[in-house]
Amino acid sequence: MKYLIACLGNVGPEYENTRHNIGFKVADTLAAAAGLRFGAGRYGSVAELHHRGRTLILLKPSTYMNLSGKAVSYWLQVEKIPVERLLVALDDINLPFGRLRMRGNGSDGGHNGLKNIALALESESYARLRCGVGNDFGKGQQIDFVLGEWTDDERKRLPDYLNKAADAVKAFAAIGLERAMNAANTAK
Repeated sequence: MKYLIACLGNVGPEYENTRHNIGFKVADTLAAAAGLRFGAGRYGSVAELHHRGRTLILLKPSTYMNLSGKAVSYWLQVEKIPVERLLVALDDINLPFGRLRMRGNGSDGGHNGLKNIALALESESYARLRCGVGNDFGKGQQIDFVLGEWTDDERKRLPDYLNKAADAVKAFAAIGLERAMNAANTAK
C-alpha cells in the first residue's frame, strides 16, 4: 500500500534552516533514519521509504510553498495514490514550538501551501501534520518570522521534535489516521 507524504518548504539554501521549511526537515529526518537519499523528480525531490509493509513516497516539492498543490496533485496521480493516503507536513504559527497537530481535514488556516493544495485537489479533505513553530513576532512581522532561522534554544530542541514528527508520519501509514492523531495530538 502506497502513501504520499508531502513535506512542505521552499527550495534554496537561503530557506534551508528557516521555520517555514520544517516540512522539508521532517522528510530529511525520515530519509536519514532509513539511509535514503532524495532523487530529483518532476516538481520535487522524492525518496521511497518502506515501513511495516507500506511504501511512503516522501516528497519535497520544488514548486515553492505557494504552488505546492501542483506537485502534490502530480505525485498522487503518478503513484496512483488516493487522497485518503496523503499526509501533508507543514509549519504552523498557531501552535507553540514542539507541538504537533494531526487532522484528517480542515481549512488552510491562512497557510498558502495548504490553500494551493486544496485548490489543486478541489478538496480540504486530506490529512495534515501541523508542526508548531510558535508565533513570537510583532504585528506585521509574520513573514520575517517564518522565513527566519531557528533560535539557539529551538535549534537544540529541533532533533527530538523532528523525530517526534517523523514518528507521527510513520504512525499515519502504519496504524491509520485516527490512532495516529490520538498519539500525535497528545504527545508532549
